[in-house]
Amino acid sequence: MTAPTTPTSRSDFADDPTRTAARVEIAERPASSLGAAAAFPAFLILVAGFVFSIYFFITGVIMADANEAGGILRIVVASIVFLLVLILFTSLTVVSPGQTSVRQFFGKYIGTVRRTGLVLVPPLSNGKKVSVKVHNFETHELKVNDSDGNPVNIAAIVVWQVADTARAVFAVEEYEEFIKAQAESALRHVATTHPYDEPGPGETSLRGGTDIVSAELAAEVAARVALAGLEIVEVRISSLAYAPEIAQAMLQRQQAGAVISAREQIVEGAVSMVRQALERLEQDEIVSLDDERKAQMVSNLLVVLCSDTNTQPIINAGSLY
Repeated sequence: MTAPTTPTSRSDFADDPTRTAARVEIAERPASSLGAAAAFPAFLILVAGFVFSIYFFITGVIMADANEAGGILRIVVASIVFLLVLILFTSLTVVSPGQTSVRQFFGKYIGTVRRTGLVLVPPLSNGKKVSVKVHNFETHELKVNDSDGNPVNIAAIVVWQVADTARAVFAVEEYEEFIKAQAESALRHVATTHPYDEPGPGETSLRGGTDIVSAELAAEVAARVALAGLEIVEVRISSLAYAPEIAQAMLQRQQAGAVISAREQIVEGAVSMVRQALERLEQDEIVSLDDERKAQMVSNLLVVLCSDTNTQPIINAGSLY
């Protein structure tokens, strides 16, 4: 006795971006076709058959008007040949480089032609041209909240191409619109899982970890569009900035951080210079300073080295003590 299974709703599939099984269970397969070596002679034969049927039809009409024997037969034969030529002409198609032809026979998928040039395919089949060239597009600039809740504007460039022509044609309605919508959805999701900057332990920021975020975004977009037979070549963030309403405040915070960092470096350098000055004075026995004079000298040197403006020197003309 088997345990009852929980029914799966459509929302379960919609909420799972990693699900790659297409609702239309179909995959690309090669169609029966012959290259230009066979297609071009077939084309010449069909042209000859077309000319022959026209000639036979005209002569048959003339003979029928003159009540000659065989006129009706010529007309019938010419009509049959003409119809056969028209049917066989549908077996000729031209496929350009970078293009494929998805063939159907009365609505049934029979394969994809990837040969280029003049190609001979099954007659009475119709084809849809599908480009397998590399495409790219830039998403709209989206306004999303990062993991810290700060609104940011972000956009990305997606480079993609069709890998499975059958899924691209039959699994989704419009695969170009489909990938654009899925790319924006994935971009929103990835942007909300990272802070804009100042990442915590084990985190990656959008601004500082662009390569990592782009790779994560490419993987998510690829998972979302796999059911349409599309392949992601590369995804790169093209625009990233705080939203205008908080941009000024964040700029002030960044400027304050830059000032603090610069001050720390200045103070560290000034302390090192003061230490070297005191050590040289003691080593060369230029002057002997007690602790009070050392403290005064350190204070003066730090003021000179760390001041934002040029300090004005005061010459002491009296005794040191």
